[in-house]
Parts: sequence; structure tokens; C-alpha cells
Amino acid sequence: MLKRLIFSLILAVVAFIGITSYPFCGIFVSLFIFIALYEFFYMVEKKKVRMFKPVGLTIGILIPITIYFGFSIKEGWQFLFVILGLFLLFLLELTKKRAHQPILSISATIFGVLYISWCFSFIIRIRQLPEGALLCGFLVLVTKSSDVGAYLWGKKFGKTSLIKKISPKKTLEGTAGGFFTSLGVGLVYSLFIESISFWEKFFLIIILAIVSQLGDLFESLIKRDCQVKDSGKMFLSMGGALDVIDSLIFAAPTFYVYITMMR
Repeated sequence: MLKRLIFSLILAVVAFIGITSYPFCGIFVSLFIFIALYEFFYMVEKKKVRMFKPVGLTIGILIPITIYFGFSIKEGWQFLFVILGLFLLFLLELTKKRAHQPILSISATIFGVLYISWCFSFIIRIRQLPEGALLCGFLVLVTKSSDVGAYLWGKKFGKTSLIKKISPKKTLEGTAGGFFTSLGVGLVYSLFIESISFWEKFFLIIILAIVSQLGDLFESLIKRDCQVKDSGKMFLSMGGALDVIDSLIFAAPTFYVYITMMR
């Protein structure tokens, strides 16, 4: 508990710096993407799937960098880059001395880039919006308070397993606690955001609280399939970088899409 508390405070400071400073936001998001993507490839390789790590990591880190510097890529060029990326992966597969699960290798590499790099890069997109710092703070607080609440409530009151086949330690009590903690923290913080109406913020908090827990469950499903307890050991008792950002991976694009397209 003490180690978890210490690392939580360190991550809170990092998050605050990243939210308030746009350059640090780009650096931290890119760094977490690179490490989390490496952890993902490492986990999948435990299933005897040979990944295209150099290519995946290169593409994965280019996504947040291009977003940060505001490179505008038209739809036609995006399509071309996708085709070239697929062509490169197939070409690399052909250069192997022995074909070994080529479909799995290519699919898992592409999935890792989309799942981690593309989704988590929406943090930078949100930071670029008007009131971007406040909106990023709202997203991170609502999402991570769900994690903290689920952990504390589950540890204290957890008895009923949520989905035992995926994560035996996750409980219904912890899930409910995480949801209500997220709701309470989000409502307090939402007072500082004036550009969104109260009922919209209330609706967003509910959606983010649900999506964040689904993101955590999805990463647990991946770890269960790869037969690992944590994605890495970067944060000791808290696991790896992917364990830290898993709840934000789906929440970030969900939040961005609502703010920019559904209002």
C-alpha cells in the first residue's frame, strides 16, 4: 500500500505537469505510448508470436509526435500511409527465413499500434482544444478516480467476483465504489468547466466512469490471454505503463469524440 501510494503521488505530479504544460503533455504521452507499446509486444511474444517491434514502435511513436506538431494529413495521404504500412509488414514477413504465424504477427502489430498509440494520442488532441488543460484534467481525474475508488472499495468491501475468468480480484463492490468515486470527484471538478452544461458534464462523467472500467477489464483480458500478472514492472506494485494508462485508452477517444462531434 505504501509503495502504491508513493507511486500514485509521483504519477499525480507527472499528470499535473503534463496537463498544465503542453510541451510536457506531448513528451509524457509519447513516452507512455512507447513504453506501453513495448510492454504489449513483450506480452504477446510470450504467446510465441513473433512481433514486428521496430516497425510497430516507430509507427507508434510517430502518431503522437505528428499530432503534437499539428501535421495535417489529408484523407488520401492517410490511406496511402496505411497501405504502405501494410505493404512494409508483409515485405518484412517475406524476408523471414521461416514463416511463422504471419497473420497473427501482422495483425497483433497493427492492433497494438491502434489500441495503444492511436487511442492514447487523443490526450494530445484534447489538450489542443480550447480549455484543453481543464478538459484534460477533467478526463484524467474522472478516469483515475474510478481506478482508485475501485481498488480501495474492492479491498475493503469486495466479496462478489465481477468476471472471475478475466480478473478474479475485481469485484462488483469495487466496481460500484469506483463508479461513485468517479462521479463524486467529477462533479466537484466540473464546477471549474463553464463551457459545458451541468447535465452534459453529468452524462460525460457517467460515460467515462463506465468506459474507464471497461478499458481496465480489456487490458486484464489481454494479460490473462498472455498469462502475465502485470504488463511490466516499471511502477513495481502498480505494474507497467500499460497498467497505468489502461483506463484512459478508451476513455480519451470517447471524450474527444463527444466534445468535438456530438455537442
